[in-house]
Amino acid sequence: MTETIIAASAGIIGTLAGGWVSYLTQRARLKNELVKIREENRTEFQAEKTVLYYLSHKGYTDRSFETLKKSLGGFEDDELRKILVRAGAVRTYRKDGSEWWRLLARKDEYLEKKRKL
Repeated sequence: MTETIIAASAGIIGTLAGGWVSYLTQRARLKNELVKIREENRTEFQAEKTVLYYLSHKGYTDRSFETLKKSLGGFEDDELRKILVRAGAVRTYRKDGSEWWRLLARKDEYLEKKRKL
């Protein structure tokens, strides 16, 4: 009976050790895949960071599409719009028909600023 308990314990320990090694291996593989994906999409990640920089500026809650387009050269219009949406921006149009973008997270700040005018 003692031999059975020892054999069962050894089996459980072996299973746990194997599971742990499998977990660590899978975790490392996923980490490497994430690094690879980020590297492949580096330009777009950087573009989103740049969009956040411009749309988070203390003095401006909104930026015109033309200003953003000049600042983030190299993107087609619709591609830039997709980057803006991924960064959390929303589009509005002014009375003159111009296109403006603002971070959705700054909506309250925009409304407060507008109320003061």
